[in-house]
Amino acid sequence: MTEERRNDYRHVLPLQIRFNDVDKFGHVNNTVYFQFYDTAKTDYIATVCKGVDWERQAIVVVKIEAEFLAQIKGNDHIAGRTRIVKIGNKSFHLEQDVIDSDTQEVKSRCLSVMVLYDLERQQTIPLPDEWRKAITDYEGLENSVQ
Repeated sequence: MTEERRNDYRHVLPLQIRFNDVDKFGHVNNTVYFQFYDTAKTDYIATVCKGVDWERQAIVVVKIEAEFLAQIKGNDHIAGRTRIVKIGNKSFHLEQDVIDSDTQEVKSRCLSVMVLYDLERQQTIPLPDEWRKAITDYEGLENSVQ
């Protein structure tokens, strides 16, 4: 995951550090970062892909990889940045960062592969064409399927 990545995120969400996120060493515990990523990706989907039927569909993580670059302290101001960099038939690839909002320092990076899942049929399903178009337009991706 240490390869050079582009730095142009359109979706940036301020994140709140809660009292119980901070351990006795005064920094945010590494397990909390995944909650930050979940919050940011949920907001991304709600912003970009309208009309998700959460009673019938789910977006599930099938692969996730995080890299911790610097500590986050309890009084830091942070934000989660999210973008989709690749769209498949039933899946998409997310890149996310947690950054210091004041300095723009990247504190952590995350790569995820997500799939769309039909809760009634209990199986993966293709991404709707309207999602594909919305993501492609939002991210400026040239090809809708890679």
